[in-house]
Amino acid sequence: MSAHHHHHHHDDEPAHGHSLAEDLIAMERQVADRRRALKWFAGAGTAALVAGCGGSGGSSSGSVSVVSGTASSATPTPTPTATATPTPTATATSTVSSCIVDPTETAGPYPGDGTNTSAGSTSNVLVSSGIVRSDIRASFLTTTTVATGVLVKLTLTVVNVNASCAPLAGYAVYLWHADRNGNYSLYSGAASESYLRGVQVTDANGQVTFTTIFPACYDGRWPHMHFEVFSSLSNATSGRYAVLTSQLAMPSAVCTAVYADTTTYPSSATRFTRVSLSSDGVFGDNTSAQIAQQTPAFTGSTSAGYAATALIGIAR
Repeated sequence: MSAHHHHHHHDDEPAHGHSLAEDLIAMERQVADRRRALKWFAGAGTAALVAGCGGSGGSSSGSVSVVSGTASSATPTPTPTATATPTPTATATSTVSSCIVDPTETAGPYPGDGTNTSAGSTSNVLVSSGIVRSDIRASFLTTTTVATGVLVKLTLTVVNVNASCAPLAGYAVYLWHADRNGNYSLYSGAASESYLRGVQVTDANGQVTFTTIFPACYDGRWPHMHFEVFSSLSNATSGRYAVLTSQLAMPSAVCTAVYADTTTYPSSATRFTRVSLSSDGVFGDNTSAQIAQQTPAFTGSTSAGYAATALIGIAR
């Protein structure tokens, strides 16, 4: 790759954006770092790493190749770290050994991705350079209002179900959801706001992290977050190119805990008593395996905030 290539920015690229060339260089660096980390790991926890990769089935040879650092032959992505990824929580580990394709769900009426209109004009935050951000709590278009509520740090791991759940690097994930009152920014109720929307690009581990708040429950729907996955950041400038549009279901116990604070989340507790996963228009027809993968694992508390992790499976 020519040096000139990765320093040159095209005019239509957002000033903060990275070119693919720069991303690849950064990813190569991460892979090298990670290889070193894996070598160090191999002594300490080879057995654990192998078990975490689904050593129960016929896939054990795949696991061993990861530990020995030769997984690149079996993995089409530029990262041999399938093993390193599924270790943030026990939940993530068991999920990665058997990922499934996330079902496609409706983007709903408030995507803000250029596929529908709001207040007579097209809403598309995806064309605005400020949309690429990890902390999505503040509005960034016309106001700087910060959406308040219970803190959630959400890590999503995008994997290829057709390649033994190998991480997909360089994919763009657009996340959006309702505020603590059940309103969506850019649309009636919070039309002047642009909070609780953001895009991140998956790293070498297929991961993105968003800092946000727990969404309200509004009438007729199980509490949820929306997301779209694009195969590249440049494809994300229009919601029409998503390789997956789906939703995450908030865990019931966490909903109950969060909505107990009726000052911060007015009406959510009452509304939550009227909804169920089985009667929900989106999640209601999903298999239990699909629901399990669509429900992030939460750790933490309402006072300290939560860390949440979920796997997103895509067939590439």
